[in-house]
Amino acid sequence: MASSRSSPAILFTLSLSIAGSAAAADEGAEARAERLAPVAVTATRSAQPIADLLADLTVIDAAEIARAGVHGLAELLQRQAGVEIARNGGPASVSGVFIRGANRGQTLVLVDGQRVGSASTGATTLEAIPLEAIERIEILRGPASSLYGADAIGGVIQIFTRGATPTPQASLSASYGSHATRAINAAVAGSAGPLRLALQAAAVDSEGFNAVSNAEAYGYNPDRDGYASRNATFDLALPLADGHELGAKYLHNRQDAQYDGGPGYDDRTLTTLESWQLTSRNRLAPFWTSRLTAGQSSDDSVSQTGFGEFPFATRQRQLTWQNEFALPAGTLTAGYEWRQERVDTDAAFAVTRRDTDSLFAIYQWRDAVQAVQANLRHDESSQYGGQTTGAVAYGYRLAPAWRFTAGAATGFKAPSFNDLYYPGFSTPDLEPETARNVEAGLHWGAPLADGTVNARAIAYRNRIEQLIVFRCDPSFNCTPQNVDRATLTGVTLGLDVDVGSFSAVASLDLGNPRDDQTGKLLPRRARQHGAVAVSDALGPARIGVELVASSHRFDDAANTVRLPGYAIVNLTAEWSLLPSLTVFARADNVFDVDYQLAADYATGGATVSAGLRWRL
Repeated sequence: MASSRSSPAILFTLSLSIAGSAAAADEGAEARAERLAPVAVTATRSAQPIADLLADLTVIDAAEIARAGVHGLAELLQRQAGVEIARNGGPASVSGVFIRGANRGQTLVLVDGQRVGSASTGATTLEAIPLEAIERIEILRGPASSLYGADAIGGVIQIFTRGATPTPQASLSASYGSHATRAINAAVAGSAGPLRLALQAAAVDSEGFNAVSNAEAYGYNPDRDGYASRNATFDLALPLADGHELGAKYLHNRQDAQYDGGPGYDDRTLTTLESWQLTSRNRLAPFWTSRLTAGQSSDDSVSQTGFGEFPFATRQRQLTWQNEFALPAGTLTAGYEWRQERVDTDAAFAVTRRDTDSLFAIYQWRDAVQAVQANLRHDESSQYGGQTTGAVAYGYRLAPAWRFTAGAATGFKAPSFNDLYYPGFSTPDLEPETARNVEAGLHWGAPLADGTVNARAIAYRNRIEQLIVFRCDPSFNCTPQNVDRATLTGVTLGLDVDVGSFSAVASLDLGNPRDDQTGKLLPRRARQHGAVAVSDALGPARIGVELVASSHRFDDAANTVRLPGYAIVNLTAEWSLLPSLTVFARADNVFDVDYQLAADYATGGATVSAGLRWRL
């Protein structure tokens, strides 16, 4: 077994030599291609027209991100179909995303195709991914382990950072808002001979607000919980010959966030999130494209408390060799992936490393009426053994405007290092959580003289077994165990309208994410939630109104701590002073609704912000 683990490490080292100053991930290159054609990559691991996808996928483009005017990624995701969030305070506090009712750790997050997250907790530090660095987001709903391996039970969020361009581009923005929140962001892109490049840097500071709203809650400290973030990215792409390209991508963010841990001490968490990757893309034959990517992500955090400092550092090294073949009938994508996870902490973990070798294949075929996609993947872990997952999807065009889709997929989530090895609170023989999902959708789309209208209804049922939950014996010794089951059922309704300068996006989720043994709702998840965003141009100005609403939720598994439902209204505005200069403003929760995303934690009330944006 040891020798089988050493060969990927050698391959990893060789790939760095081959790639040299290499490459932006192919996903990043394909995301740049989206400017020319509406494509997505997350649902198939290769660029496909969005209109042809069989999966339930949403794209948030650069224009929508810019208009959003928010400082936290969770805030942007809150208004998306199938997505709920929980947050312990302001934008830099601990945040979680629930896709189709799945747990926080059951959503896989990728940055330019590279896994990011904490191997110790088994979840992504979502609040440490800087929104200022993001060019595009793709949200894939439903199990996707047959594409990406562990943790993709609820879905996948793939983030694309700013990409290199052949033409000169530059931008600068600055804003100020409630809680003394200041932000500045600068970016440049262009080319020098054949070399294309992009650089971006941003800083955000906020005095924040008192995160814990309940004076009787543990840890209450009536002070402001502020935060500061410093982030930067770069992207390089170097064409060598026709069909051959090298490139490199890098993301770095350091965040200093205060939180309430008790009176009399300034508790804070220092988080450093970093991701880099090198890629070589080569067209080896007219029918064969090969992509070799090597990279690493790190999630380092230090909690500074009145009881001392608690550091956790995790690393994920990843090597992927992906090949795309054009077949006489359809296309085949196949590849090999190796991933190594490492944990470094003061706690005496019995094991601090595990390796995973994976093989995957994706077959796609379509004609004018029908489409098929089939995925198969096997992951072999040095810690939890082998897991094989698969998916099949079918689409049929009933009429020019109507399309029916159906699919089935399996998924799994690996137990985290905390679950397995945290001293005194772990179970080394835990099994992965597993999921089986079926879904069906009806899609309608109509082109108009000056726009489009699209509507969809997607029903799903995702049964999750071997859920890892903490159980305590009569002596109150608590350890994680594979004892729970959950069923996530629901329907997602969506409407997208783009007519001239008018735009409207609406979604409504009707679900029942429940614990099978108790029949209770899963914590912090609602039976109904939805969002509407409408905007239109009025001369040089663009005005927008957003509504985000949710029914009641519960903060605990026993459903005894009730979080009331809420409905908040946000307003946005942009005014083009010059072709290259825009003033923008945003007002959140304009009616100052008192609501909570986690029990005892405030959400900041009504806030306003305004700023200037310049583009070359």
